[in-house]
Amino acid sequence: MSCAQRSEPAPVTSVYRGTSIHDFKANTLKQQKYRVKKGETLYSIAFRAGTDFRELAKLNNINPPYTLFPDQVILLSKTPVSINKTKKHKKTPQIPKRSNKKSTVTVAKPLRQEYVVNTEIVNKKLTPSRDNNKNIIWQWPTSGKILTRFSTAEFGNKGLDISGKKGNPIYAAANGKVVYAGNALRGYGNLIIIKHNEDYLSAYAHNNRLLIKEQQWVKAGQQIAEMGKSDSDKVKLHFEVRYKGNTVDPLKYLPRKR
Repeated sequence: MSCAQRSEPAPVTSVYRGTSIHDFKANTLKQQKYRVKKGETLYSIAFRAGTDFRELAKLNNINPPYTLFPDQVILLSKTPVSINKTKKHKKTPQIPKRSNKKSTVTVAKPLRQEYVVNTEIVNKKLTPSRDNNKNIIWQWPTSGKILTRFSTAEFGNKGLDISGKKGNPIYAAANGKVVYAGNALRGYGNLIIIKHNEDYLSAYAHNNRLLIKEQQWVKAGQQIAEMGKSDSDKVKLHFEVRYKGNTVDPLKYLPRKR
């Protein structure tokens, strides 16, 4: 984060050790526990873990303004996944004894089937709510042609890459509060994250210069940065919309260009 006076620690450039923005995706952090590094916040950790910051706050009994400290250990999930434990407690199927009486054998559902069912439930919960989005009036964060569109592929683009010239204005795509402004997330350069409501965030990466500060309220259309190529091979804006920590296609929210 980049504020001169702040309650959280200053950022470092080693929070994320990937090589490009395509490596920085939801569920990067899969462990049960995580040790906080200098400069990280609950928002940035949730951003990397692909989860909702409110869930992390509730899980760790962290109250607003969600202050974290270096070397603080927080839980990312309630139950650790242990292959060894699964094997250790695995019961050997027993062959039922012969009996003259008819018996009913109950067959347990395969683990794979249970996983699919749970995944479907999670996906339903992550379906964007129209009620939560209807009060947000979205607009384009900058002018320019789309270089790369959103992709659901494993290593696909998780937002929109929009072309432009260095210094071109970058605007807030909707009303909201700046929850991150800095360069601690490698692969994103000078990054801004704006919280629009309890479910939606928008992210603006590779900026040349940031014009706002964290905790600042901004309005849709307000200039928040200048376009650049920080942590990028060319001048562009990488723009993301996130619903409960998960990337969604920005074109489903932005108005159609004339």
